Amino acid sequence: QVQLVDSGGGLVQAGGSLRLSCAASGRTFSSYAMAWFRQAPGKEREFVVGINWHGASTTYADSVKGRFTISRDNAKNLVYLQMNMLKPEDSAVYYCAARPAVVSRRPADFGSWGQGTQVTVSS
Repeated sequence: QVQLVDSGGGLVQAGGSLRLSCAASGRTFSSYAMAWFRQAPGKEREFVVGINWHGASTTYADSVKGRFTISRDNAKNLVYLQMNMLKPEDSAVYYCAARPAVVSRRPADFGSWGQGTQVTVSS
């Protein structure tokens, strides 16, 4: 298991940008697939984007395609989520998550979670 710490959330106007970071501890980080999920009040946690262990394969929710970009730096044990053209409906607590090797879109498949970082987009 890896331990994850999310950061980078905040308040931004619609159309603005934010970059979230997820710092992982553990020497096996490079063998984990990483993902970002989000959860708005009263809603289920939903998949946003994922990246496989090697970083060459990514998958995005339709709602964020073309606006969000995930990347990872295995040398620094970091994962980033660059969010552009933010919309009020993007407001949620964002969580990074880790699981061995291959990304899944199901929260139940992930064993390691960050504490979450709040993103609020004002209209």
